[in-house]
Amino acid sequence: MRNVMDILAERGYIDQVTFEDELRELLGSESVTFYIGFDATADSLTLGHFLQIMVMMHMQQAGHRPIALIGGGTTMIGDPSGRNDMRKVMTREFIDYNASRFKEQLQQFLDFSEGKAIMDNNANWLLDLNYLDFMREIGVHFSVNKMLQMDAYKNRMEKGLTFFEFGYMLMQSYDFLELYRKYNCKLQLGGSDQWSNILGGYDLVRKLEEDKVYAMTFKLLTTAEGKKMGKTEAGTIWLDPNKTPPYELYQYMRNVDDRDVEKFLALLTFLPMDEVRKLGALQDAEINKAKEVLAFEVTKLIHGKEEATKAQNAARALFSGGGDESAVPFTEMDKKVFEEGIGILDLLKDLGLTKSNGEGRRLVDQGGISIDDVKVEAIDKIVTLDDFKDDKILIRKGKKVYHQVRI
Repeated sequence: MRNVMDILAERGYIDQVTFEDELRELLGSESVTFYIGFDATADSLTLGHFLQIMVMMHMQQAGHRPIALIGGGTTMIGDPSGRNDMRKVMTREFIDYNASRFKEQLQQFLDFSEGKAIMDNNANWLLDLNYLDFMREIGVHFSVNKMLQMDAYKNRMEKGLTFFEFGYMLMQSYDFLELYRKYNCKLQLGGSDQWSNILGGYDLVRKLEEDKVYAMTFKLLTTAEGKKMGKTEAGTIWLDPNKTPPYELYQYMRNVDDRDVEKFLALLTFLPMDEVRKLGALQDAEINKAKEVLAFEVTKLIHGKEEATKAQNAARALFSGGGDESAVPFTEMDKKVFEEGIGILDLLKDLGLTKSNGEGRRLVDQGGISIDDVKVEAIDKIVTLDDFKDDKILIRKGKKVYHQVRI
């Protein structure tokens, strides 16, 4: 079996790693317990998290044991990394609910049977810590001068950094120590924006336990334009099908930039690299075939083959004139709304297709809104029952966003 380090490197995941040759040898000689932390800031994981989940799946397939650590404790502080302001403080009940949703989603991707993977929550050891004991055992190993030089904190110094947030690195570092002692965890993984925090835990375990542990980060999921993948004008791409339907995920992946196709096939699917390179090398109109494969494979991994097939058929129905459009996102609305009539700008906003009347007005003025392939010409258009056929209408926003209204 190939060493998983070679697989991760070939597919483009790895950003930074401590003692790379040592770690490669370790991963090739024994089953290594490793962990990734997920702060429970929302009630669903995102497409950005999915890259980390892919790494965990590659590692587990190579015989290593993942720990999915839910940040029920650290979420109560909030990671200052990459932020310009303090994260909103959330209630314990809200965090616990989010953590339960994360657990459900992670179980779709990792095999937790017979101890092959572990799920834990750092609330189990962080919430009841004694402050003085913690500072005597852990705090003494952290230099304030060094911490202030790290990007996670340095970028916040001008606008203000609370002592509350300053403690985040200590808490995350303590996680690594706890998991080492509890499960013999030897490796922490995370996104490249977590390098400072991860090194804090790596140093702490090495100092207190006098053992070799390791740290590795992988590149953030970004587009060729340098934007964070999974962020759209309409909002975040979620793994929860109730928040981002499979069709929307499919369409999002189907419409990626040509320059990103090979990269995303390598990072977000399990297709062999020979096939990834072959698809990535397609040019002009042919690249659309590769985009279809990308969209189908990602949707299949996240939502299953049946939903991926439905999404693909719906897309082909809308764009190629064939297939089944039943998987297109839809909203059920009260028939009375259309008996009285509703303005197109209000309808777009109610459906979540626009955020304001101003945005809707611009789209209509630019010819960017259609109802059943008939362009909406006026911003004062009133949508009534006369616009419906078989109790439904299909609204198109721009060239690629479709939404049904059913009554």
